[in-house]
Order: sequence, then structure tokens, then C-alpha cells
Amino acid sequence: MKSVVAAIIGIFISIGLGVGVYNTFISVDPALTTELVEQKNAMALAQEREPKFPEINMADIPKDHENLDEIIYGYNLVNETHVYAEDKVGANLSCTSCHAGAGLQEVASLVGVQADYPKYIARAGDIVTIEKRINGCMVRSMNGKPFEADSKELEAMVAYFDYISEDVELGQKRPWAKSVDMKQVPTPNVQDGEQLYNKSCISCHAADGSGIGANAGPALWGETSFNDGAGIARMSKMAGFIQAYMPVGQEMTLTDQEASDLAAYILTQDRPEWGKHDKDWPKGDKPSDIMTKERREQAQNGTIDWAEVLVDYQ
Repeated sequence: MKSVVAAIIGIFISIGLGVGVYNTFISVDPALTTELVEQKNAMALAQEREPKFPEINMADIPKDHENLDEIIYGYNLVNETHVYAEDKVGANLSCTSCHAGAGLQEVASLVGVQADYPKYIARAGDIVTIEKRINGCMVRSMNGKPFEADSKELEAMVAYFDYISEDVELGQKRPWAKSVDMKQVPTPNVQDGEQLYNKSCISCHAADGSGIGANAGPALWGETSFNDGAGIARMSKMAGFIQAYMPVGQEMTLTDQEASDLAAYILTQDRPEWGKHDKDWPKGDKPSDIMTKERREQAQNGTIDWAEVLVDYQ
């Protein structure tokens, strides 16, 4: 009996010594603990304050909304621009070609877009209203014509943007609409881009870049695509967009190099030309990566200087 009691006492002494040793070597500085707790609380508070993506369902528009018809028409214009504004669109594209789901999804989202306008745009060298921004896309990305200032189409698109911006305050940050431009663009290999395109992109965008549909797989080059004055006709923007949103369902799986290779292959193909490059960036600081007709021709004959093209991004 004494031996059993002694054994139990020995166990408790061992545990006590072990705890003492543990506390000696694993002890935590109270100041560090406080700092970690404060950091955790600050992060939690920041997450609470971070605006959440406002999910919008067009079916939820109140039937008695004073601008119901105009908003629905605006949605249709954004979702199928090539259909509802056929006489103004020179390409087989719609706003949804870049802004998925008429801008309601988190792919180049337009939700809350009115919180950003009017704003200064360096390319225009001026303060730009939402109306001017829409028309800028019409003549560049759609390779078409601008809407008249008092047209029902322009008014409807603005009404739609007003509606999907109702829960976003003027000037409020929109983390879901952050820039995806590639800040440092690797020197591309056009041949590698072609191989990757034929492997991963051809099923939606076709072998000749003409696409399978404005919203299913838009035209990436050729006469039915955007002209070289569009923002996405720049290497940093095309590469960033590809990496952030493509392939659908496998976003952010392409390396910087692969995205650059693909962007170079796409942007060195023939496309409509923007005739007013000399008017863009009137106050200077024109970016180096605009893929003009001259640069497309240089790429096609093997004389392009990628270091010059990407000097601002390497």
C-alpha cells in the first residue's frame, strides 16, 4: 500500500516539475500577448468596416419603382449592347463581354460605379462624367458610335447604374472593383502565347479570335473586336484581366509569364484601329504599353522591342 501511495505522489511531483519546466521554457511575454490580441481585434474591426459586395438581383426591383422600365432597359443595354444598341456597336461585343452579368458579378464589377463619377481620367486629361465614360467605351471597346446626350439609351444606362449604386455612397471604396492591372509585366513570348491560346482559349474564343458569342466567348481580335484605343488593348491591362478572370472557373491559375504571353499573342493580331491616339493623354504621362497598329506590325515581322513597350512595367 505504501508503495502505491509513493508511486502516486511521485507522479504528481513529476507532473508538477514538468509544468514548471514547460512554463519556464514556453512562457509568453504579457506585452506580446496584448499586442497580438490588439492586432487581432484591429483586423476584425477592419473586416467589419470593409464594405461587402452588394449582391443585386434584377428580379428584386420593386414593381412600383418610378424608373422600373428605364432600369430594365438599361440592364438590357449593358447585358446585350450589340443587340439593343446594334446601330451604335461596331463589334460583336457587349458591356457584359468584360463586365460579367451586366456588371452585377465580381468580374470587373460595375456595382456602385456611380460612387466613382465624375472623376479625373488621365487619358482624357479632364474630369469625366458617367455619360462620357459610357460613350468612351462605345467608341473604343465597342468600336462604335457614341450615344446622343439626350438619347433614351444613354439615360437608361445611367438609370441602371444609379440603381445598382444605391447602396454605395459617393466616394466610397469598392474593394470588389479594384484594379487588376499587372504592375510588372514579364517580357512575353508570342509563340508560347499562341500555344497556350490553342490549348486553353480556343474553345470559347475560336481559332481566329472571332469568339463564339458576345457574352459566351467574345471576339478578341479581328473586325468584330475592340479597337486599339480600348483600355484593354494595353499589355498591362490585358495581362492583368486574363490572370484575374481567365479561364472561367480557374481564375488566378496562370503565372505572370503565361498571362503576358497570352496578352501579347492576342494584342499582336489585327484589329480595328483607333484614329485619335494623338489626342489621348493630352497632359502627358502616356503609358508605354499601348499596342498600336505599328507595334502589331512590328510583332508580326519580328522587329518589336518589348523592352520599349514595357518600359513602364518592368
